[in-house]
Amino acid sequence: MRLVLASQSPARLALLRSAGLDPLVVVSGVDEDAVAAALPDPSPDELVTALATAKGHAVLDQLAAAHPDAVVVACDSMLSIHGEMVGKPATPEIARARWAKMAGSSGELLTGHAVFRLDGGQRTAQVAGTRRTTVHFGQPSEAEIDAYVATGEPLQVAGAFTLDALGGWFIEGVEGDPSSVIGLSLPLVRQLLAEVGVSVVDLWQPSTS
Repeated sequence: MRLVLASQSPARLALLRSAGLDPLVVVSGVDEDAVAAALPDPSPDELVTALATAKGHAVLDQLAAAHPDAVVVACDSMLSIHGEMVGKPATPEIARARWAKMAGSSGELLTGHAVFRLDGGQRTAQVAGTRRTTVHFGQPSEAEIDAYVATGEPLQVAGAFTLDALGGWFIEGVEGDPSSVIGLSLPLVRQLLAEVGVSVVDLWQPSTS
């Protein structure tokens, strides 16, 4: 059974590798804005789950021949803050303005997950779920925000921050699942894998140490 990660996120890949897995990465190429625009007034949970599901579906079409027996994990994250759902900032200016609003406040990082199982090239199971984690932001100075935005990191991630890289300096704490803030909830993925008949321990790779 081949594990496939339907994401180009380096953080998600690193997280899975550190947890004993060695996924094949297949990027979906889904137009997230188009998927979101087609949804009729979705709730935050429905939005991130729909985006994750669309990514998984796109990857399934690429896998059936080369990897007929596989399990696909797809994710999408967004930050809910001040009554708004935000993803990756499109420009440094947006990232800077977003951090000015986030500083000293709290938001919810939502990560939608979709898991698909392929047997003999046919989809035999599909499940989805969402994990919410509260993030408490520090109060970086304007100079610190400018320096952080200049690195380019916040432009590549939902909510314009990371927990496991440079952005971690500006996070006061989290309530809930920290792995979900990184981009993929290990506990939830374990549960979803079990629902499609796959035990995560069977996917663990032998230690090379």
